[in-house]
Amino acid sequence: MVYGDNMLDNITNEAIKTIKELIEISNLKSGQLLVIGCSSSEIAGGIIGKNSSIDAAKAVFDGIYPILKEKGIYLAAQCCEHLNRALIIEQDAAEKFGYEIVNVMPQPKAGGSFATTVWQNMDSPVAVEHVKANAGLDIGNTLIGMHLKEVAVPVRLSINKIGEAPIVAARTRPKFIGGERAHYQENLK
Repeated sequence: MVYGDNMLDNITNEAIKTIKELIEISNLKSGQLLVIGCSSSEIAGGIIGKNSSIDAAKAVFDGIYPILKEKGIYLAAQCCEHLNRALIIEQDAAEKFGYEIVNVMPQPKAGGSFATTVWQNMDSPVAVEHVKANAGLDIGNTLIGMHLKEVAVPVRLSINKIGEAPIVAARTRPKFIGGERAHYQENLK
């Protein structure tokens, strides 16, 4: 699909609004990890994996990444199922969290356009097979749940699509333990 500048600007603006709202609602902090799965095919109104678009992926990336960098939040970009949903993260994040690096580089048709765009624009990208993120954004039904910490809590955002792709967001919280006599910290709910 060919995108006009106005359409790409709209996608970037939707991504900006979405990520700002998710960070606020999820109370994400510097040094934490956010997983994003993004189908550029779905953004264009197509079927996931069938109409990959670097332009659409770049428009989303341009909206999201500068905000994450400014806030010190690490991005984990989920690849498609052809790379077993591996993730692209900065090397220092892999080292900080103790994630084992694997040897693969995403491409638009094997990893996806968003993961490829992230790889091309991060300072020192690496691939890992698993993360446990503090929050997540699923753009286009990419199934990010396997990369969230327990316990995932749905986050309702004011917009529900980027382009034509439905979005689902989640934050995580610590498990409640201790039964009926336990008291809990309000700031961790």
